[in-house]
Amino acid sequence: MLLRLAYLGVSNVFAMLRLLPMSDRDKDVEILALRPQISVLERQLSGQRVRFTSADRVFLAALLHQLPGQALRRMRLLVRPDTVLRWHRDLVARRHAAISRPKRAGRPRTVHSIRALVLRLAKENPNWGYRRLHGELLVLGVKVAASTVWEILQEAGIGPAPERASSTWGDFLRSQADALLACDFFETVTVSGARSYVFAVIEHANRRIRVLGATAHPTASWVTQAAKNLLMDLDDAGCRARYMIRDRDGKFPVLFDAILKDAGIEVVLTGVRVPRMNSIMERWVQTLRVPKTPSISCDLQVLGYGSRPPEG
Repeated sequence: MLLRLAYLGVSNVFAMLRLLPMSDRDKDVEILALRPQISVLERQLSGQRVRFTSADRVFLAALLHQLPGQALRRMRLLVRPDTVLRWHRDLVARRHAAISRPKRAGRPRTVHSIRALVLRLAKENPNWGYRRLHGELLVLGVKVAASTVWEILQEAGIGPAPERASSTWGDFLRSQADALLACDFFETVTVSGARSYVFAVIEHANRRIRVLGATAHPTASWVTQAAKNLLMDLDDAGCRARYMIRDRDGKFPVLFDAILKDAGIEVVLTGVRVPRMNSIMERWVQTLRVPKTPSISCDLQVLGYGSRPPEG
């Protein structure tokens, strides 16, 4: 259509240039000759509609729409004057639609500041669902749809509020690995044949083992003194632990947990008969029970010093 319109425009420009040297009398004669020709064409069509191309409509609408209504109705045309005016209205409407058409399809993308605010609220308030977040945004004066908030959370990989509020044991171990300790008792037989209970602590961050002592009778006072020695050792090493994982063994007295709590270490108990919750410590203990490793048997000999309590 653009090529056709350009052709019509150029041809009519040349036609206007041809009319410049013509006198008014010659122009009137040509107009009078064209009017009967239009009448002959209408008779030959026998009431059939004349089909104009899009380029023809655009050209005629642009040429004739500025004429007054009375002058336009006096002209001899193949269409009614109202049709020419309708062509011009359609031309203006299409031009306005082309200018107003967005550069990308669909709704406009949410601005970055609103997306950042939604993600921040979701991170700081894991118990809030997308509708609660939508309500808080309205309070702050940010007008977005609830579905927009939901889409932002989905694109960021943030699940529903119940899933965000709860965390698994594995998530806890991974997120707090740098501040986690785990302890446990295990039995061993010394070179002399005496059975002893060895108390050991492992750091989750670097797997460092601290053997706090071995005794045949882990009394409450012995375990309490072992906890004090552990705190001194951690302070000398510059280790800042926050959690201590232990099982529900009766060898741990209440004072053991109280001493750790005063030092800022929270005791986390494993489930009943769920050794996998303390899997790192259990795995290390299992390696000690493998008799084929020479280094392990040497360790057992070093630790086998009877029931001597840890130094206080």
